[in-house]
Amino acid sequence: MESPLDHFALHPLVPIQIFGIDLSINQAVVMMWIVVGAVFIFFWTAVRSRQFVPTKVQGLAEMSVEFLRGLVLENMGEQGMRFFPFIVTLFFFILFANLLGLIPGTYTITSQIMVTALFAIIVYIVSLIVGFKIHGLHFLTVLVPPGTPGWLLPLMLPIEVVSHMARPVTLSVRLFANMTAGHTILIVLFGMVASMSFGIGWLPVALAIAILMIAKNVAPKQKVITLIAGSLLTIILSVLFGSGWLPFIAAGMVYALEVFIAFIQAYIFTILATVYLGDAIKLH
Repeated sequence: MESPLDHFALHPLVPIQIFGIDLSINQAVVMMWIVVGAVFIFFWTAVRSRQFVPTKVQGLAEMSVEFLRGLVLENMGEQGMRFFPFIVTLFFFILFANLLGLIPGTYTITSQIMVTALFAIIVYIVSLIVGFKIHGLHFLTVLVPPGTPGWLLPLMLPIEVVSHMARPVTLSVRLFANMTAGHTILIVLFGMVASMSFGIGWLPVALAIAILMIAKNVAPKQKVITLIAGSLLTIILSVLFGSGWLPFIAAGMVYALEVFIAFIQAYIFTILATVYLGDAIKLH
């Protein structure tokens, strides 16, 4: 049987080797182009015919951008508006990558740790550059929690340094792990749907025996009700298990949850990016 993790393997579509460096075009690269194109088409559709009474696409784009603007102002202040285009680009790229990766036959680029790690490292390096540019060496005071007594500094400083340096790790792993785990569950569930045939002979037989044993020990007036209810339960469970409807229903529920997670993970990554940049700007 094919492993569910085979879905995440990268295979070169156009092999390219330059000075021993592998620059092959694989399905992740193609998917990145598709994501960029989808984001461009979304905003192009929203602004090409701007109206006083916005269309659905224009309204959705305006609400999204206004929401992100509020996020930037809340966590970074007015100074953070210079990073507003970066935050908008980051959010919509991750969101569209998550959503398009849910389409059967496509590839989820945010399930690659190298992709999410690159986003996280960029955010972390930008926050360091901004912090040192604005505050100089005083930026290092961000490693000292406010109100920390002097005698606790030898203990707190190593903890804060490790915590600060772990930011890109936690930021990248959170997005990667959620997308990978969710897609793996979906692959397993849909594989169960495809592999389960209509008849599972032992299930109705076992249920029928159990019903007869139960009916034998109940009052005569309740035997008919017990047999009817048991027969209906046998039919329903036989159909659900035997025809693959049960894993199909479970897969549908997980799929709906994955759509929700696609939005949540894009939001979490973006809000943490604004928090880290806000720390660099405001030093708290």
